Amino acid sequence: MTTPDFWDRVTAFAQSTTTEVGATLLKAFGNATAEQKADGSLVTQYDKWADAELTQQIEAAFPEHGILSEEAEHVFPGTDWCWVIDPIDGTTNFTRGVPLWGISLGLLYQGTPVFGHVYIPSIDEHFYGFWPGESGLEMPAGAFVNERAIAPTPDAPTGSHFFSLCARSVKVLQKPFPCKIRMLGVATYNLLTVASGVSLGAVEATPKIWDIAAVWPITQAAGATWTALDHQKSFPLIAGKDYSTFPFPTLVTRPDLVETFEPLVNVVLT
Repeated sequence: MTTPDFWDRVTAFAQSTTTEVGATLLKAFGNATAEQKADGSLVTQYDKWADAELTQQIEAAFPEHGILSEEAEHVFPGTDWCWVIDPIDGTTNFTRGVPLWGISLGLLYQGTPVFGHVYIPSIDEHFYGFWPGESGLEMPAGAFVNERAIAPTPDAPTGSHFFSLCARSVKVLQKPFPCKIRMLGVATYNLLTVASGVSLGAVEATPKIWDIAAVWPITQAAGATWTALDHQKSFPLIAGKDYSTFPFPTLVTRPDLVETFEPLVNVVLT
């Protein structure tokens, strides 16, 4: 169904395109004017520009592929291959001058993510990974940052180890927690800290498809486990469905730590 050349093209395209877009965004970082969207999140002219630029480049390089994006196309087209774009993950950080935000590209096959690439321009880190799951695709394996293989830490939870929350999951702090808490303001990077061994776990209470499409394959390829806190099947996406407001409450951690962390973070559903 695919060839090594296809995955070489996909990997090179994701890296070069996010690098190019990131260079432009770095020049605007901290100086953008934001407006509030219906869901309360912020959007800037640079989110819209980056969304359009990434869309245009995908259409030129992979004209047979569909596209879902945060700022433009919210309905899953049902194509075999579909890219999911988050042009700026962490727009509030980007707008307020916090140097942690990213550009996210996920590639779906028959509605399920199999490849992801997240670029964090301020620290010049490219995260990417391959996860065939049940697709039957022949493809590379592993998860990487700047071509270095990554994996979760084998450490046990202690008060000196990190666990990452999102702004909508602070209810977790109502009870004692076995780790030191961090809140980064970037859904993709929040979850990627588990894949790269920085955090023992991470939770996102209401992420959308563009927040998770790239990190779904990266985190699992690294060896982490993805737990849907609402126990709903996240993938495959449904053709014709509008995903603009659909949440994917998520816990990412090592397989052996799910039983430790899931009871503590389920409060985000209430």
